[in-house]
Amino acid sequence: MQGTFIWYELMPTDTASAADFYTKVVGWTARDSGMPGAGYTIFCVPGFDMGVAGMMQLTEEMKARGIPPHWAGYVAVDDVDAMAKKFTDNGGMVHHGPEDIPSVGRFAVVADPHGAVVNLLKPIMPDGPMPPEPEPGTPGTFGWTELMAGNGEEAFAFYEKMFGWTKDMAVDMGPMGTYQCFAVNDQMIGGMMTKPAEMPQAFWGYYITVDAIDAAVERVKSAGGQVLQDVMEVPGPSWVVQCTDPQGAYFALVAAKR
Repeated sequence: MQGTFIWYELMPTDTASAADFYTKVVGWTARDSGMPGAGYTIFCVPGFDMGVAGMMQLTEEMKARGIPPHWAGYVAVDDVDAMAKKFTDNGGMVHHGPEDIPSVGRFAVVADPHGAVVNLLKPIMPDGPMPPEPEPGTPGTFGWTELMAGNGEEAFAFYEKMFGWTKDMAVDMGPMGTYQCFAVNDQMIGGMMTKPAEMPQAFWGYYITVDAIDAAVERVKSAGGQVLQDVMEVPGPSWVVQCTDPQGAYFALVAAKR
């Protein structure tokens, strides 16, 4: 699993209203994780017990540091401590950890040299067979990851060194530059490009698959979220749109049809 995104986590200020929003927009079911005292919610695709994402409330310490509601992605690594050190040795930063999560695994929160934050995770693999999980492309699964980088070329070189990512398709975006797709074991999993100058911070974004993009846009609006730009067609072909939820957390949607 080294170098693949294996988990996604929402950190809002109000978990109840966030669960209401995403169940309406994406169609997830939300259940408690069952970990005593954790206050952790699991989002599932209907019909599957295997979660696709989690949610926990921003802590007071995080709020005091000015951390806003956000989505975070977890990249699987074989050794969290060694990878965290590799980040710092190559100009990145460790924001938290490494630290153990009982019965879950070991994690750390790190950032690349331009400040884009991503999480590292070495999960504890359960005994016995894994429960069934939805096929890629199923509505409710995560379909794409995207880095708005401080510098696209430097970012790719950094992550290539960290996770062994390889270049895949490159898309000429005209004045915006090149959108470089990247792969793990020959499977394309995301893309990156130099962020527009008006974006104050480099950041990772995550695309949730929906059945049809136009209907999903209307659900975002009716549930109190904001749509940040017009729906775009991208190679695939697919349709994408960037949004924020009612608490300000950025997320994106992708669908194979309008």
